[in-house]
Amino acid sequence: MITTADLPTAVSEAPNRSGVSWAAIFAGAAAAAALSLILIILGAGLGFAASSPWANEGASAKALGISTIVWLLITQILASGLGGYMAGRLRVKWANLHGDEVYFRDTAHGFLSWAIATLVTAVLVVSSAGGLASAGASAGAAAASGAVASVSMSDDKSKPSGAADPMGYYVDRLFRSEGPVGVSEDAANGVASRILLRGLAADNGMSAEDRTYLAQMVAQRTRLTQAEAQSRVEQVYEEARQDAAQAKQAAQQAADTAAKVAAWTAIWTFISLLCGAFFASFAALFGGRLRDRARWIEEDHHVHASTTVVR
Repeated sequence: MITTADLPTAVSEAPNRSGVSWAAIFAGAAAAAALSLILIILGAGLGFAASSPWANEGASAKALGISTIVWLLITQILASGLGGYMAGRLRVKWANLHGDEVYFRDTAHGFLSWAIATLVTAVLVVSSAGGLASAGASAGAAAASGAVASVSMSDDKSKPSGAADPMGYYVDRLFRSEGPVGVSEDAANGVASRILLRGLAADNGMSAEDRTYLAQMVAQRTRLTQAEAQSRVEQVYEEARQDAAQAKQAAQQAADTAAKVAAWTAIWTFISLLCGAFFASFAALFGGRLRDRARWIEEDHHVHASTTVVR
C-alpha cells in the first residue's frame, strides 16, 4: 500500500496549488482588450471613410452592414485568439497531471481571458459611445436653441404664431361667432392651421362645423363663393391628409427597418462573441502545449570548472 509519505513531493503538493494562473489570464485579457479596441476604432474609421451623405456616392447601406459584420468577426477572432494564446503560453507549468485535466485548464484560461477582455472592451466602447452621444446631443441642443431663438426673432410671417399651441383650437372655438370676423392675416392663418391640424389628428376627420367655418374664412379673404371656398377646403384638406398618411407610412417603414437592423445586429454580435470564445479557448490550448514543451536548461558550472582544471 502506498502512503502519502511514499508519494513524490510534486504530487503531494499539487492539490494545494491553485489551478488558475490569474496573472496569465489578466495578461491575455489586457492584450485582447487592447487589440479589440484598436480594431474597432480602425473599423469605425474605415466605415466613416467609405460612407457619404451624398446620394449615389460612397458604399451602400447593405455593403456597410455586411462589412461591419465581417469586421466584427475578424476583430473577435484576432483579439480573442491573441488573448487566449498569451493566457495559455504564460501560465505556470502543471506537473504530474492527466492530459485531459491540462486541456480543461487551458480551455478555462482561454475562456476566462476572453470573458474579462469582452467586459473591459464593452465598458470602454460604451463609455466612448456615451461620450460621443452626449457631445452630439449637447451640440444638437445648442443648435436647436439657436434655431428657435433665430426663428422667434425673425420677421418671417409665413408660420402662424401659436400653431403649436395644443389649446389654440379650443380657444378659437370659444370666441367663434356665427361668421368669421375680419382679422389680420396672421390671425386668420393661425385659426386655419389649427382647424386643419385638428382635422388631421382626429379619427373621424374634420367636422362639418369646422369645414363650414373654414370655408367661410376662405370665401371672406379670397372673394370666392361659398361653394367654391368649400371645394377648395375639401381639396386642400385631402392633400394634407394624403401627405400625413405618406409621412406616417414612411415613419412606420423606417421603424420596421430599424427593428430588423437591430435584430440582425444582435444576432451577429452573439455569433461573433461565440466565435471569440471558441478561438480564445483553442488558442489557449495551442499556447499551453507550447508552454509544456519548454524545458528549463541550466548549465552545470561545477562540471565546467572541473573540466577546466583537468585541462
